[in-house]
Amino acid sequence: MKKPFVAIVDDDSGFAAYLRTFLSLRGYEARTYTRGDELLASMKQGEAPDAILLDVMMPGLDGLATLRALKASRPEAQVIMLSGRNQASTIVEAVRLGAADYVVKPDDPEGLGEIALDVAIKNAIEKNRLVSELTELRQQLSDDEDRSVWGNSEKMRGIGTVIEQVADSDVTVLIRGESGVGKELVSRAIHQRSTRRNRPFVKVNCAALPAELLESELFGHERGAFTGAATTRIGKFEQADTGTLMLDEIGEMKPALQAKLLHVLQDAEFTKLGSNKRIQVDVRIVAATNRDLETMLESGEFREDLYYRLKVIELTVPALRERPDEVPTLTDFFVARYSRKYNRPARPITDHLRQLFLQYEWPGNIRELENMIKRVVILQDEQLVVREIERNMQRVAQAPAPAAAHHPVVVAAAAAAAAAAATIGDTEATGENRAFW
Repeated sequence: MKKPFVAIVDDDSGFAAYLRTFLSLRGYEARTYTRGDELLASMKQGEAPDAILLDVMMPGLDGLATLRALKASRPEAQVIMLSGRNQASTIVEAVRLGAADYVVKPDDPEGLGEIALDVAIKNAIEKNRLVSELTELRQQLSDDEDRSVWGNSEKMRGIGTVIEQVADSDVTVLIRGESGVGKELVSRAIHQRSTRRNRPFVKVNCAALPAELLESELFGHERGAFTGAATTRIGKFEQADTGTLMLDEIGEMKPALQAKLLHVLQDAEFTKLGSNKRIQVDVRIVAATNRDLETMLESGEFREDLYYRLKVIELTVPALRERPDEVPTLTDFFVARYSRKYNRPARPITDHLRQLFLQYEWPGNIRELENMIKRVVILQDEQLVVREIERNMQRVAQAPAPAAAHHPVVVAAAAAAAAAAATIGDTEATGENRAFW
């Protein structure tokens, strides 16, 4: 069994040697560093320690500055601050920055200091183990879900390849596609494969709020900034700091707000409503839309400079009707998922309904399929869905033949799918059971 790895950062060579012996006797692997920047450089190139013993008072990059840098690059790092004295202000600042514990350097003859240090190290290593297991489990669930819903069509494999290529950079990505095709899933896949995977992923629907409220939602406001602003509010950009911000339905944003967004993308700073103080942020932007942005450029509805700032990498997610071979896999995935969630028997879908699924055009894309499966699972009855699909297919067959994409029957079917999503989707809990479509 591999020994837990503990890093010691202390410029006092005598105390560092004592700690090394202390750790070795308790079965730990120990490595020593005399400066904080030495540890940071080592962690960039090699294995991360299970726990870090960090001296507060050091020349150059002191303990608190090192802690701040550690937490920025490795938020999961378990850092125990060591000091020769109990200084309240330093303890408060260390805890605020994310230290796992604060221990006074052992020097008492009773050995109480060593006991406290031993307990702190054990707790830090156990927490690191739990965090690692949780991260691995989440990644497995994410990978399983990706395999289930990602599909094997050539277009989706191409999107997956591009995601792998761009995920570890901070370039802005513009995701395009019809409503319900899985643009949020693509956004989350980019985030989960990036170096920001352990930092926040924050989504904002730009179509859900009027322009004046959307500005407050994005950038926050100070108390009294406008009528009804009774308290100071942190915006989504601050919430997503060091992480990823998904701007869904970016085409619905008004030009005036587009200008402020462009400024943030260029300068990585903004001001809250009602404030003159500049706030700096480190946020990766992933934008999504189902609108024709090129037409909006011509009409002046969308800023050209913002368009090119967002379109560094562009991904277009194909509609479900363009990848019918994925429908059976998605069907089985959603049956298993919602049978577990709603505690219903996982009854297989009949061949007749499966055949209808393959013939249907899916104007509401994957979201429509997902909500149909929810109904089948909850009601344990396929007939409602069978009748709905047959009715929609009959209407399309009887309608005149103009442009199918804008045909009123297809639009009506999409509206029906959206209504079903609103009825059933509103009951969805957040977290692992969220819908991505």
